[in-house]
This record gives sequence, structure tokens and C-alpha cells, in this order.
Amino acid sequence: MAELPDLSISPGKAYFIIAKARQFDAKDGVTDPDSGSNASDNGTRSVLENRTDDPVRTELVSFIHDLNNDEQTDLVALTWLGRGDGDIESWDELRAEAARAHNKRTAAYPLGMPMLADHLEEEALSKFGHSSEEVEADLF
Repeated sequence: MAELPDLSISPGKAYFIIAKARQFDAKDGVTDPDSGSNASDNGTRSVLENRTDDPVRTELVSFIHDLNNDEQTDLVALTWLGRGDGDIESWDELRAEAARAHNKRTAAYPLGMPMLADHLEEEALSKFGHSSEEVEADLF
């Protein structure tokens, strides 16, 4: 078996993104865009809606933005790997394409991908031999 390529992004950072992406993906569409009430009047239902000023989205975009270019490149390549745009043997090509596509919108790009967390965790990081249990063990 060939040696797996090294990742620039740590499993801990990747799994943080996965956890936040799951929170973000759980949001529902906006039901009352012109609501004048405050959150306590509507039972704080608005926190479950996918709004442009959503704090989970803001935190996730900020976290990805703060990654260095190599980490951002790996993140994009991992999402492509996870959605089936290549396989582990074509990692260098996926990563090279992600590096060519890198721009100032890279932080927001993954959030537009349906099933981002699944692609990263189940389809990509697992191919590199990483699991959420490994990260949890490192934290505790």
C-alpha cells in the first residue's frame, strides 16, 4: 500500500469545521424575513433559520479565513475528494487544482456545498485514516 500524502490542515481543525458545518446545515429557511419581533417573542425560533447574519456561518467563515493558504487549499481539495471528484491516488492533482482556484472567496466557498460535513468526514478524512474519535481522544 502506498504511503498517504500529508495534509496541511490538522484533523482537529478539519473536525471543527465538520462540527460547525453540521450546525449550519441543520438550519431551516427563513420563515418570516420581515419579523419585527425580538427572539424572546417568537421562542427564539429565528436561531434555527438560515439567515445571512447567522452566527454559526460567521464563525465558520472566519475560522476558514484564518487558515493559512495551504490549509485552505487542503480543505477545498478534501471537499472535492469527498464528493467524488477524484480519489486518494489523484490527491496531488486535486490539491494542485484547489491551489489554482484559491482566491479571497475560498472561506465562503465550502459553505455552498451541500453535505459538506459528510463529504469531509465520511468520504475524505476517513481515506486519510482520520476519525472523529481520534480527535476527541486528543482533546480529552
